[in-house]
Amino acid sequence: MARTAGSHSDITGPRVRAAALKLFAQHGYAAVSMRQIARDVGVQAGALYNYTPDKQTLLFDLMRNHMHELMQARQELPAPEDAQSALEQFTRFHLQFHAERPDEVFIAYMELRNLNPENFAEIETLRRRYEDALEDILKTGVASGQFQVHDTKIAAMAVIAMLTGVNTWFRQGGRLSLGEVEKIYWDMVRKSVHA
Repeated sequence: MARTAGSHSDITGPRVRAAALKLFAQHGYAAVSMRQIARDVGVQAGALYNYTPDKQTLLFDLMRNHMHELMQARQELPAPEDAQSALEQFTRFHLQFHAERPDEVFIAYMELRNLNPENFAEIETLRRRYEDALEDILKTGVASGQFQVHDTKIAAMAVIAMLTGVNTWFRQGGRLSLGEVEKIYWDMVRKSVHA
């Protein structure tokens, strides 16, 4: 099938991913068809297969790219002086990074169940690496006496759940700025790791 006039792979490929991201976040992966994605992009349905082999691969690529961008952005942060500084940096980074990507966050958490087992395992490995980075901060803080945490794994999961939950209610231009939210959440996270 001929490519739609004006369609170029370096332009259309990102548009396919952007349309899938938006539609999956709005309607859920299961409710979105390749035809809907094609219509949103402005190409014929068959043309999508020039950019992705199937809808499952599209979902997986969106999730994997999100996790790679998350970890790459975190690696670029300056090294903190101690565990307390590292925890504050993690808290603020997580809030800032995810506030700019609400659709990616929604899909990363709500659509895991729609990944096939192989794709699920890869995404879970990436997520675990990010979670382990926070747990390592907590372990370092416990070892240095800065934190008092009974179970660092549970504490790490609780902190991530609390921080990620901000995306369900925070809106730019709302009652609180992102900076104010960061300050409040850092205070809660800090208190949760001290006796």
